[in-house]
Amino acid sequence: MLSEQSVPVVRATLPAVGAAIGDITTLFYRKLFDAHPELLRDLFNRGNQANGEQQRALAGSIAAFAGMLLERPDARPDALLSRIAHKHASLGVTSDQYKIVHRHLFAAIAEVLGDAVTPEVAAAWDEVYWLMANALVAAEARLYQEAGVAEGDVWRRMEIAERHEETPDAVSLVLRPADGRPTPSFRPGQYVGVRSSLPDGSHQIRQYSLSAAPGRADWRITVKRVRGGARPEGEVSSWLHAHARPGDVLTVSAPFGDLALDEGDGPLLLASAGIGVTPVLAMLDHLAATGSTRPVTVVHADRGPADHAHRQEQLDLVRALPGARLHLWYEEPGDTAPEASAGRADVSGLDLPAGLTAYLCGPVPFMRAVRGDLLRRGVPAHAVHYEVFGPDLWLGQE
Repeated sequence: MLSEQSVPVVRATLPAVGAAIGDITTLFYRKLFDAHPELLRDLFNRGNQANGEQQRALAGSIAAFAGMLLERPDARPDALLSRIAHKHASLGVTSDQYKIVHRHLFAAIAEVLGDAVTPEVAAAWDEVYWLMANALVAAEARLYQEAGVAEGDVWRRMEIAERHEETPDAVSLVLRPADGRPTPSFRPGQYVGVRSSLPDGSHQIRQYSLSAAPGRADWRITVKRVRGGARPEGEVSSWLHAHARPGDVLTVSAPFGDLALDEGDGPLLLASAGIGVTPVLAMLDHLAATGSTRPVTVVHADRGPADHAHRQEQLDLVRALPGARLHLWYEEPGDTAPEASAGRADVSGLDLPAGLTAYLCGPVPFMRAVRGDLLRRGVPAHAVHYEVFGPDLWLGQE
């Protein structure tokens, strides 16, 4: 909760800070990487820096957090903080790095806003920053404790046991511990960080959902290659597609992520598009392995059947669940998928049971459309959970 003296200052300056936050975050990252080039080389996603998504995500999270402090002072923005904390934990972020961020962020604020940053303004926004930072440090400490690791020490070596070409642009990798120790438990829907050594000497990290159920001796991730064009080509996904082979060893984090299937017997909606199918596969696999009879409505959208990663596996898992029904939409269905509808996914006309809990994963426009349809049909907002692959540009905007 903001102090009484900071509330009017933040309220008065939030419009100006919000209007300049894009310039502030861009300058902040430039200052940060000039002082600490190792952070760009080995921690931050260079692709998201290049296309500006990380700057927009940081700006959105700061503005959203400040707005929540003003408009809902008695409520903690747990959803916003949880999503960031899980991502930070999968990167091995440590508490001392928040002091580095603070130094360069406030230098950027002072440079962009100039004389508007009076001592009172600086003190109020300093309070906002440390309220958010300390909440994240505490959340990340709990995640590290639950994972049974020291702060930031999330990495272990995993050997590639199998490689399967799922589509022309998606490959699945079965991983087993290189040290012989058991794989840690995880909740269906969670992801791991993969730290790859690239030819220029950098160590870039990307997160990949665990695409099979927990409880096995190995893990599986499915990697979609990010092709170039209007956006930078994916450094890590391209490297894994070109070089990762059985017998190779990857550096992989403990599992994290807050899009995790809750236990229970209530009805579910599992909606995915494209490679967003991967956490849904783990959920379906877990439900099948535990003999679940929960009512499950499964929705998937893709360009076409050849682009649908793990298509046959998803069909088989749905058939194995007595309470599950699958609804497919393909933009280009062709003649090989008569069970699919043509076009984009539309849940507005589906027969959905009351008391539904929904899990969404895919491109943000797809999730916005599905979430909007669900809210219009009376599904409460707290029952709709989602995962964004990459910087969460939806954060604080739901």
